[in-house]
Amino acid sequence: MTTTPALEAQGLFKVFGKNPQSAVKRLRAGQSRADVADEGTAAVIDASFAVAPGEIFVIMGLSGSGKSTIIRMLNGLYEATAGSVTVRGESVTDTTPAKLRELRRDRVSMVFQHFALLPHRSVADNVAYPLQLRGVERSERLAKAEEILALVGLEGWGDKLPSALSGGMQQRVGIARALAADPDVLLMDEAFSALDPLIRREMQEQLLELQEKLQKTIVFITHDLNEAMLLGDRIAVMRDGRIVQIGTPEDILTDPANDYVEQFVQDVDRARVLTAANVMERPRAVVTETAGPRTALRQMRDAYTAAAYVVGRDRRLVGIVTDRDAMKLVQAGEKSIGSAIKRAPQSVREDEVLINLFVPSVESPLPLAVVDDHGRLTGVIPRVTLLAALGPGTGATGEITIPVIPVSGAEIDEVLAQVPHDEEHTSDAEEVV
Repeated sequence: MTTTPALEAQGLFKVFGKNPQSAVKRLRAGQSRADVADEGTAAVIDASFAVAPGEIFVIMGLSGSGKSTIIRMLNGLYEATAGSVTVRGESVTDTTPAKLRELRRDRVSMVFQHFALLPHRSVADNVAYPLQLRGVERSERLAKAEEILALVGLEGWGDKLPSALSGGMQQRVGIARALAADPDVLLMDEAFSALDPLIRREMQEQLLELQEKLQKTIVFITHDLNEAMLLGDRIAVMRDGRIVQIGTPEDILTDPANDYVEQFVQDVDRARVLTAANVMERPRAVVTETAGPRTALRQMRDAYTAAAYVVGRDRRLVGIVTDRDAMKLVQAGEKSIGSAIKRAPQSVREDEVLINLFVPSVESPLPLAVVDDHGRLTGVIPRVTLLAALGPGTGATGEITIPVIPVSGAEIDEVLAQVPHDEEHTSDAEEVV
């Protein structure tokens, strides 16, 4: 991590029981959770991680893995048995009660699983409550509450009581209340798990939309792997109190650290996690738009394909040229493929998830071209590769076969032999990515 962490945990332990410090010593000496059960219950064991500003950091695991205990240690609701937590360099684990209250009020907000709204207060008053604790004047805090409610899609609901709102709407109020104080860090403990599936998905999407606008630092707790994969910039997987792997969703899915993580991710919806950049292959036939038809034909012959991608000198995707069109240019004595370049049937961005590639792949007669933010060709995805990527692992990739009726290598050689060698354009292929 190159930037200063927004939140950092180092060597965190939490043991509930009669001799927690003794249990920590034994755990550090290599004993297991079961070994120290006579001293207490080890909920969190030697957990360390750092969260970058603006990152959604997901901690996930099954019930009893320690994930909810960790999040309560991050804001001091649970006192750490050992280790440290800092927010923007300010200690959470080694501070006075007054400083801790100040930190919770101004720096760290929390969204709970069961909303935790004040039932006798209006929606606007619930949202404004953190500002009331700061001593903000009523009219100012209610104006801020209405502004935040509009941000979460609840404009006009400020005067209602929480009981008049659906579960999803109540959770939006919880998020709005957490955002009202403009905290450095937002903690979300199983925030959507109490919602119906459709509402849950809607809330996940809204959180991502809010994050796009606000760029908050978020620590999100969940037991749902698909939710973790959708939301997380990085994911920490917990088992029996320990963090067993930290990585991006792609890291967790394609390179699990052990058998436990591998079994955990085997049923994940890969199409919503993996991106074009994860599965794309190097284009096998690429020429510049100034290349000659002989060069294009040689590229296609060497790659056993019936068409080549055409790029500009800046590597931007220009289009395609087929073997038949290139052969006609050779026979006509043309020196450039310019007149035969056709528009590329389809292209996708590197960060596009696979679920969005199936329709373009079906509609395209060629492997999908993958381009970066500047339109430069960086790879291709044949249909067989797209399908193989949905199975376990991503190692199974197919050969790139462009479904244009091919001309045989012998036919190409025969045509090339009939035309004088064109030195001017044969070096163009060397400048292709």
